[in-house]
Amino acid sequence: MTETTENKDLVQEEKNVQAENEVEVEVGQETELTIEEQYEAKLAELQAKLDDEENRHLRLRADFDNIRRRSQLDREAAEKYRAQSLLSDLLPVIDNFERALQVEATSEETASIVKGIEMVYRSLLEATEKEGLQIIKAEGEQFDPNVHQAVMQEQDSEKETGVVLRELQKGYMLKDRVLRPTMVSVNE
Repeated sequence: MTETTENKDLVQEEKNVQAENEVEVEVGQETELTIEEQYEAKLAELQAKLDDEENRHLRLRADFDNIRRRSQLDREAAEKYRAQSLLSDLLPVIDNFERALQVEATSEETASIVKGIEMVYRSLLEATEKEGLQIIKAEGEQFDPNVHQAVMQEQDSEKETGVVLRELQKGYMLKDRVLRPTMVSVNE
């Protein structure tokens, strides 16, 4: 290469270095001017993250309180209705005792057997009542679909419409929950 070409290259290289230095100086001035703005932007970003985390914490705490309250209610309901399964299984036994007690005693032997059945029946009812089992009243009451199941309708002009005329099968409640609705005949 010739000396002029080398000089031109050197001159060009110096111009490039100067241009880069000028750009660096301009960028440095811009960063010096916007450092406060950068800090404010960073502060705003951190504040937004803090707000998000506080909201998340509050939601998690509310969820935890709801779960704790729900589990407490579940425990109370489980305690309150702990005998529900057993009492539901005993209802047919109670029905059978009632049918057995409807048999008419014709001799002394059958009378003593009926008396024994009656004693067992009464003690069974007492035990179930201690657990909260209650008989649903039906005959003469106004029909209530929450506790009565209408299986037939009859007509009695002496009674008003919607009154239970006959109880076909006893219904039972455990505290405030219906175990079995009373099967009834309702006046038209």
